[in-house]
Amino acid sequence: MTTFVGRESELAALADVLAEVTAGGSASGRCLLIRGRRRIGKSSLVEAFLQRSGVPSVFFTAAGAPVEQELAELSVAVTRSTLPGRDVFADAVPGNWSAALRLLGSALPEDQPAVIVIDEVPYLMSVDGFEGVLQRVWDRDLSRRPVMLILIGSDLSMMESLGSYGRPFHQRGQEMVLGPLSPADVARMARLEPAAAFEAALVTGGLPLICARWRPGDDLWDFLRKQFADPLSPLLVSAERSLAAEFPDQTYARAVLGAIGAGERTFTNIARAAGAISASTLTRAVDLLVSKRMIAAELPVSLAPSRERRYRLVDPYLRFWLTFVRPHLPEIERMRGDLALTAVRERWEAWRGQAIEPLVRESLARLLPAAGLPAAPVVGGYWTRSNDVEIDIVGADREPVARRLYFLGSIKWRERSPFDDRDRAALQRQMSRVSDGPVPLVAVSRTGVRATGLAAAFTPDDLLGAWTGPRV
Repeated sequence: MTTFVGRESELAALADVLAEVTAGGSASGRCLLIRGRRRIGKSSLVEAFLQRSGVPSVFFTAAGAPVEQELAELSVAVTRSTLPGRDVFADAVPGNWSAALRLLGSALPEDQPAVIVIDEVPYLMSVDGFEGVLQRVWDRDLSRRPVMLILIGSDLSMMESLGSYGRPFHQRGQEMVLGPLSPADVARMARLEPAAAFEAALVTGGLPLICARWRPGDDLWDFLRKQFADPLSPLLVSAERSLAAEFPDQTYARAVLGAIGAGERTFTNIARAAGAISASTLTRAVDLLVSKRMIAAELPVSLAPSRERRYRLVDPYLRFWLTFVRPHLPEIERMRGDLALTAVRERWEAWRGQAIEPLVRESLARLLPAAGLPAAPVVGGYWTRSNDVEIDIVGADREPVARRLYFLGSIKWRERSPFDDRDRAALQRQMSRVSDGPVPLVAVSRTGVRATGLAAAFTPDDLLGAWTGPRV
């Protein structure tokens, strides 16, 4: 079984829920709703938990097939499971979900805990009445048994709605959001220094399947050389498989993703790059992508309102793939990965300088209060339409229109030269565009800081410390 790196806190959380079931006796059912984007390792995490727990269990994965076929597959999963009453499904396939879930309850042990896992639940939510059936069977039967019901889904908005107010299953499940492996996880796994670990996180997106291919001791270029030489590498194929599953018929959504991945950030430029699509079509595609947490629509954070909305890909791996992998798949497929590697080398520093900004901001939000700076409810950025002013870091009390600015900062993720007084002076000049009074100035630098007049300075070593705590 694949070793799980950085998932110990999540495994411990699952074990805690199972312990509640065990301690509660016969009427102690617990439900857990696990959501996270595709290929983030949700199913593998639960499989590892089942292996560790050793309790009777069944793992069923929905596939979006007709109801009769889904019920037949459930019957197969139960008969192959470790539930003591699994033979109840051997005689006949249930005719509907209500009968299937009640029959599943009869297969559970009476005197020990068990686990039921239903993966890809959003497929079942599209079946008329499924949520109501699930609620009734849970309330009347399963919750009164020593069972842990785990519902997993990759469609984030649908999984959120499953437990939302007004839906049948409201307040019946505890939620867990599974994110990517953190930069600290990647650093430990690949034995990388802090700066290199952040850059590895940009390339892999923290996806476990890709991170597992990074051999300890390899640097970025070693890793990319090996992956570009393997046409079946997860680095090359994971994005395409995820997009095919997420948007099988959404041509425009994929075109918009491609435009944003290529570096376009404004509505007008995205429309042009996506094939001159209409404003209404682009709006629908953007709304879909935002609802699926594929892109973020952001406004500048400042004391005054702004309409300069920008869009960015939430997943850094997808951004890397769209920029450097997809355009060079033909070369890679004919065993010329060296050409793709050359393209990465030529554009790496410029691409990295912009791609690192959201990760740095998230690191600061996790790290503060530190170095004399307060914890800021919002850590965002500021920009103007003409880009004559771009402030990488804005700490504020709220967004997008703040009442108070806590600090302003600049990120210099350069290979050799440190953050110096010229960088500080440039930041001071831009400060006047967002505030009439002085605001503490902050520097983040890959290679150290040699500047005066700063309230605080952070290096990759400092930022990595923000990711060492539990993340459940």
